[in-house]
Amino acid sequence: MQRHAQNLLVHHRRAGELRQESAGFPSHALRQDQLLGLELLLTGALYPLTGYLSREAVQSILETLRLPTGELVPMPASLDIPAELGRGLSPGDKLALRDPEGFMLAVLTVADAWPDDPARHALALFGARTLAEHPAAAEYAATLHPWRVAGEVEGVALPQHPDFTDLRLSPAALLEGFARRGWRAVLACQFAGILTEPDRAAFEAAAAAAGARLLLLHTVGDAMTGGPGHFAAVRCARLTAAALPKNAAQLALLPMPSLAAGPRQALFEALVQVNLGASHVLARPGYADPFPGNGSRYYPEQAAPELLRAHAAEAGYTVVEAPAMAYAPSQGRFLPAASLAPGEAAPTLDQENIRRRLAFDQDIPASTLLPDVAAELRRAFPPRSRQGLALFMTGLSGAGKSTLAKLLYVALMELASRPVSLLDGDIVRRHLSSELTFSKQHRNLNIARIGFVASEIAKNGGIAICAPIAPYAAGRQAARDLVAPHGGFIEIHVATPLAVCEQRDRKGLYAKARAGLVTGVTGLDDPYEVPENPEIRLDTTDIDPSEAAQEVLLYLEREGYLG
Repeated sequence: MQRHAQNLLVHHRRAGELRQESAGFPSHALRQDQLLGLELLLTGALYPLTGYLSREAVQSILETLRLPTGELVPMPASLDIPAELGRGLSPGDKLALRDPEGFMLAVLTVADAWPDDPARHALALFGARTLAEHPAAAEYAATLHPWRVAGEVEGVALPQHPDFTDLRLSPAALLEGFARRGWRAVLACQFAGILTEPDRAAFEAAAAAAGARLLLLHTVGDAMTGGPGHFAAVRCARLTAAALPKNAAQLALLPMPSLAAGPRQALFEALVQVNLGASHVLARPGYADPFPGNGSRYYPEQAAPELLRAHAAEAGYTVVEAPAMAYAPSQGRFLPAASLAPGEAAPTLDQENIRRRLAFDQDIPASTLLPDVAAELRRAFPPRSRQGLALFMTGLSGAGKSTLAKLLYVALMELASRPVSLLDGDIVRRHLSSELTFSKQHRNLNIARIGFVASEIAKNGGIAICAPIAPYAAGRQAARDLVAPHGGFIEIHVATPLAVCEQRDRKGLYAKARAGLVTGVTGLDDPYEVPENPEIRLDTTDIDPSEAAQEVLLYLEREGYLG
């Protein structure tokens, strides 16, 4: 099957008409994964699709990997929307698709809108039996809206990416570049994160075996949410690509949601790669598995390569295997790991070991990372002793969080290693969240605000000491997700029992609740979801505050956060 990139961006005069007309259109603000999917659709990377698929087409793809017409399409381009919006749409309506800032990117002409079960959709997409056993499917289902909409799309503009514009190449630009350089055989090697030297050697070996040039596709999301990690990863990819022989590789950024959907994901990426000009694709055992690198697999190890081979002729690509490579010090080069005798190969560090060596300021051998790449990572990810971090305390009212927070503030200020900020729950409520109630939604919003402030502090190398009640696991996870890209996040569960907190009751809160004067008190008539895996758990029943503070400081020293 011959595939051609065909973008869906309309002529600028039509775009102007749509912008004028859009004042009367209902709108949908796209999530980050939806923005990435729309960009793939608009640029032609999802050819032959020209819009969001119908209910019948989505079901057909989920069951057979094909459109009802028989064309191979492994992932359904389907747009989920809020129920309130979906109920109000009728065939022929126009729906403006906007980025989070309200800028209109495309207009969808509605063909159908229908209610959908997010859990059932996720189970079918990931080929999972239950959400509990497939973490990626569960996470995906939790993001979905309960309605879907189908229809043709007219593109007004691509999502805005001010970063690395020279690497954001459309399918048309890539195809034109390959033709100009006379590249007839192109091997696509898609990756996220940091390319190690064994990875680079494996890609080179695979390309040499296929007689092909390399298309290095670095999967990326949004630069602003990715933070320093996004910029460091792209700079490292540049350095790695530059180390390859001249005219041997083309590096490009590929905006694509990262789903651990196993063989379906592998086939989907292969078809996108063909639309980007690839003639050869990599077959990697265990690819896109939700349990990478821990010895267990959700999908059979050979499921992805087998599915790629089964559809190679139809889809128009050749499958290439990349041998595992290892560095042989005695020969000063990389060789297939299977060809080396035990002990002949230099040890190879995986991504987790690389992160740990960076965190503890340890050497990274040149056989794992190019020295320039290692230096770039050290600039972006300083050792823990120089990182920003958040000490995020959670527990019942009266558990001792505020007292512990003040003692830690004093101790860390005395050390003078970083700026320190104290975000006590009551103080934040007064200055940042005074308009919020104590509903579950508003409690989580309050924690999100604390997480945002803490992330800004961590981003600038400071320490944020946070001491809210934070009763819900989802709110605490949201705070962690905000801080983690920029520094350490230490969750401290101050696990003092309710009976002890009631006995202390310095604010008289529990007494008022027992007397019926107040409601919504955490631990009494509002639940507290106990943290399952906090970094530190402290019960202040039988230890005084200074001892509790020492436990936290010892943990920080042991984990390298204090030099």
